[in-house]
Amino acid sequence: MSAPPRIALDEARAGTPRPGERSVRLLSHGTLDLRWYAPRGHDAQTPHDRDEVYVVVSGSGWFRRGEARVPFGPGDALFVAAGIEHRFEEFTEDFGTWVMFYGPPGGEAPDQRVG
Repeated sequence: MSAPPRIALDEARAGTPRPGERSVRLLSHGTLDLRWYAPRGHDAQTPHDRDEVYVVVSGSGWFRRGEARVPFGPGDALFVAAGIEHRFEEFTEDFGTWVMFYGPPGGEAPDQRVG
């Protein structure tokens, strides 16, 4: 079965994580997993074994990746390489983000910025 061409934001927000998971899996295709992540109160996630990109939909706060701490808000894209400690801190109650995991366990190439 092929991946759906569209996933509505309302559909993502209405999803319920499976037992033991913190995010809702919306789509899997090859190495790509698209999820919806909307922690409440505290972000207790631990490092993941694959690279990931967050695209913030709503809310604001602070994002910690390793020793770096940056503000975030709607429309921001945040990258985390596999195995790096990271979390959202001091976020608003309406915080929600798309999260895309991809690539092989251990991650892909080192950080590179285009442009």
